[in-house]
Amino acid sequence: MKILIKLTAALIMTAGLTQFVVADLIIFPAKGQSNEQMETDKFSCYGWAKQQTGFDPMAMPTTSTPPPAQEKKSGGVVRGALAGAALGAIIGDSSRAARNSAAAGGLVGGVRQSSANNKTEQKTEQWKQQEANQYANSRNTYNRAYSACLEGKGYTVK
Repeated sequence: MKILIKLTAALIMTAGLTQFVVADLIIFPAKGQSNEQMETDKFSCYGWAKQQTGFDPMAMPTTSTPPPAQEKKSGGVVRGALAGAALGAIIGDSSRAARNSAAAGGLVGGVRQSSANNKTEQKTEQWKQQEANQYANSRNTYNRAYSACLEGKGYTVK
């Protein structure tokens, strides 16, 4: 759970969503409401907007899906080299064939491992973007509901 919270916080910061977390609406008491009345109305609208949208801007952001596996694998070069050496020894009649096959196998193994790690990184970036978009949409919907409530109570909201 701690990892998920850390990933979510990192997601928000790295996705450039600090404006959604920090940005506050500007509220003007258009009908001469007192500061005390404005605070009461803001709290009332906070509860109403949270109930209507299911989004709580005061809560720690959570993710809707678990992040993809973060573990990068290694050893592709070694495994490829061993397989190439074994194949070279079987089909070749000299240690030179085994060495050449080991080098080729190591190269192929390294390329395959690098490709697999790149796919993992791409999946992680896609997940981050998806979660950032979902958070932004939820926050936007909440802000619209909150603003509508305050405007209904006689405030100008920008």
